[in-house]
Amino acid sequence: MSDTQPSSDTPPTHTYTYADAGVSIAAGNALVRAIAPLARSTRRPGADADLGGFGGLFDLKAAGFTDPLLVAANDGVGTKLKLAIEWDRHEGVGVDLVAMCANDLIVQGAEPLFFLDYYASGKLESGVAERVIASIAEGCRQAGCALIGGETAEMPGMYAPGDYDLAGFCVGAVERDRLLDGTQVSAGDVILGLGSSGVHSNGFSLVRRLAADKGWKLDRPALFDQDRLLIDALMAPTRIYVASLLPLLREGAIKGLAHITGGGLLENVPRVLPADTHATIDADAWPLPRLMAFLQAQGQIEPEEMARTFNTGIGMVVIVAEDRADHVAATLQAAGETVHRIGRVEQGARGCTVRGAAGTWSAKADWMATHAA
Repeated sequence: MSDTQPSSDTPPTHTYTYADAGVSIAAGNALVRAIAPLARSTRRPGADADLGGFGGLFDLKAAGFTDPLLVAANDGVGTKLKLAIEWDRHEGVGVDLVAMCANDLIVQGAEPLFFLDYYASGKLESGVAERVIASIAEGCRQAGCALIGGETAEMPGMYAPGDYDLAGFCVGAVERDRLLDGTQVSAGDVILGLGSSGVHSNGFSLVRRLAADKGWKLDRPALFDQDRLLIDALMAPTRIYVASLLPLLREGAIKGLAHITGGGLLENVPRVLPADTHATIDADAWPLPRLMAFLQAQGQIEPEEMARTFNTGIGMVVIVAEDRADHVAATLQAAGETVHRIGRVEQGARGCTVRGAAGTWSAKADWMATHAA
């Protein structure tokens, strides 16, 4: 007998499978089947194909564009996901994901057209994944864009048990002569602020730090709202402003828009101003939401730090000509927005100054240097 042959007492060789490594192809396929109706519910002109291809298709001609520019954005939800996971609050984070992308498109005058998501976890838990993707579909319906594809990645060892991460990618289009690029803004323009729905998806590393250090009971009614659990107030989905703004953009009534995310009013408003203009904002022109006041008091957060970390109640800034301000404000209010007249554009070095009873803070438009690729 050759010494290269296995002996009769050698145990049978184990046949390895992908499932042995912790990845279930069957579970992934089942999820795709489960979410197909959710994707179909977001169909719009230009996007009629079913999920399952290697890439999503979109027909710009069918969507009604003649000379369009494409605008793309991608983003995530950040550490707000940790609260969603810890407190089983998955129904809103998909709306957050779409909002962070779609709101970034609308500020350039672009209509969101289609969306793709990336969902990654160590082990696919179909119940959680379906709730998250159902929330993404809801966000797409609110933004008027089609969910045309995505990726579900199961990566054992990459994430702790129960954890997952999200990324979103959205593409929009704007007719070339309707692009908002800041050049239309001029001194004398009025700045309107649209109310936010809460913390949105920025500042949650600080929120979670406060929750841990102060021992918040998130499953109890909030001190500032006895009819609402604190966790539900914190997890309120980001407001999507697309449907309210699109009609005004189409009639050419808006000169500039700024999505108020990380950096707050101070750092986001200058991004849409020409080089020779400066935004002056009256911090007392709108009431600080009770949730924001709670966060500030709990952390003894300085007003300037609040203005750079949180949206402080303004989720979108709208810049309009003085003679269109009342019309735009009334139209937005009729569309369900809370509108405040919060400031003006003045001549000066590009930047933003926020003034109020608590003090004055300014930021120069050096964001381009600090945010360069």
